[in-house]
Amino acid sequence: MRILLAEDDVSQAESIKAWLEMDGYSVDWVERGDHAILAIEQHQYDCLLLDRGLPKATGDDILTHLRKHQHNTPVIFITAQDSIQDRVGGLDLGANDYLVKPFSLDELSARVRAQLRTQHKGTSQILMFGSVSLDPQAKVVKLNSEIVNLTAKEYQILYKLMQHPERVVTREQLEESLYAWGDEIESNAVEVYIYQIRKKIGSTMIKTIRGLGYRMNLDQT
Repeated sequence: MRILLAEDDVSQAESIKAWLEMDGYSVDWVERGDHAILAIEQHQYDCLLLDRGLPKATGDDILTHLRKHQHNTPVIFITAQDSIQDRVGGLDLGANDYLVKPFSLDELSARVRAQLRTQHKGTSQILMFGSVSLDPQAKVVKLNSEIVNLTAKEYQILYKLMQHPERVVTREQLEESLYAWGDEIESNAVEVYIYQIRKKIGSTMIKTIRGLGYRMNLDQT
């Protein structure tokens, strides 16, 4: 899962970024509102964390732009603006949640999880492919009803492939969902993760489409 953090307080942003990365998320961080808008236009995010008082474009400006262009990505305002009027205004503008500074990082994690559950509810039923099942809400993968222990990145790759098992997913698309800006990506990282997944769910479950990418092996169903 990939998150955009728009926060101009460097110390706070670094703490939030490090904390969420420990939760297994990839986090892109920007300090300016106009940079956040550019990031949203160029990348697909699962959740946005927006400070309302950003330079160049406020959190309100970002959210207005997002909703105007029909983006339904969950947005959590993280802000020092703590009056009832501020909260009501932010939620009426289209924010999904509102967290007042200072806040507990544990609470932030819980609110992010809640938004991701809501986002997937009703549209992300348990995915099935042969003897493999994947529950997006519980983040549980099973093989023949037995739980398979995947790392966060292994899970994300399998989820991406099982969402549309008939489609080929390129290595670049997989890297986009796995890594934040500035992360060092080894040239064979995706191949290594695919190899590890195959060891856990079956060597023939994922098919390599040479020169294109990967998809689930339809001969298995």
